[in-house]
Amino acid sequence: MRLLRALTCIICFIPLLTWAEEPDLSEQEMAYLAQSIELWQSMDRQTGEILLPGSMARLSVPENFYYLDPQDSEKVLVDIWGNPPGTGALGMLFPAETTPFDTDSWGVVISYAEDGYVSDEDAFNIDYDELLEDMQSDTREESKEREAAGYGSIDLIGWAARPYYDQSRHQLYWAKELEFDHHPDHTLNYSIRSLGRKGVLEMNFVAGMEQLDEINSNLESVLTMVNFVEGHRYQDFDSSVDNVAAYGLGALVAGKVASKTGLLAAGLLLLKKFWWLIIVAIGGLFRAITGKKD
Repeated sequence: MRLLRALTCIICFIPLLTWAEEPDLSEQEMAYLAQSIELWQSMDRQTGEILLPGSMARLSVPENFYYLDPQDSEKVLVDIWGNPPGTGALGMLFPAETTPFDTDSWGVVISYAEDGYVSDEDAFNIDYDELLEDMQSDTREESKEREAAGYGSIDLIGWAARPYYDQSRHQLYWAKELEFDHHPDHTLNYSIRSLGRKGVLEMNFVAGMEQLDEINSNLESVLTMVNFVEGHRYQDFDSSVDNVAAYGLGALVAGKVASKTGLLAAGLLLLKKFWWLIIVAIGGLFRAITGKKD
């Protein structure tokens, strides 16, 4: 019934649009457009002060961004972008002028791993070239399991940004260039890990490789939105009562710790790959109906 109402809305709206020619959509494209609009309208886009699930960190989301809660984030990652379910995201951040359905959109996946206090003693002693080779080998193994599960192949091409540790902020940065299903348009996963008293706050930017400069220009803005609450900060660590993680910064980059949560050894590798041809076909109409501008 809801799908029927969405289709009715589309049919009623089309005559109001200014088009060079009448939109010519197939039945499949019309159905996907209706489902996309219904899904978009069901999402609760939030701004302002937001306490993340688990209460260890807080977001301060300005009007030029919006936050999606864990349920809506799962819809984006799985139903729209085609990732396996169960990412465990605490939410996502998006620029306000985009939707997850836009081919040029990008989002930030926020997660948390409460594995204890991660020591940064190895920060400047890691051989990242050797680590990359290990990660590429792990990714090839993950690819076999993804293909067996029906999610297509994955290949880690290399660093899009070499790992860097900001000791003053206790934040680790790196970016990977990924290829999914041998598609010529590569995916960018830009990762930031903020170390806390009891675990690690994970922020993963998911975008296209061509958006690397745009992501770099937005890093600082996003980082200022996300902060540990007092009592959960890195400097709040109390060695007499707090647990210490069984791994260091190198394992965070390699993603080795993810295997125990049900993810594969190569870590949280996310793509943005929906029905490309259909998205291109309906893009203008979707933006017109939802009020988003090119």
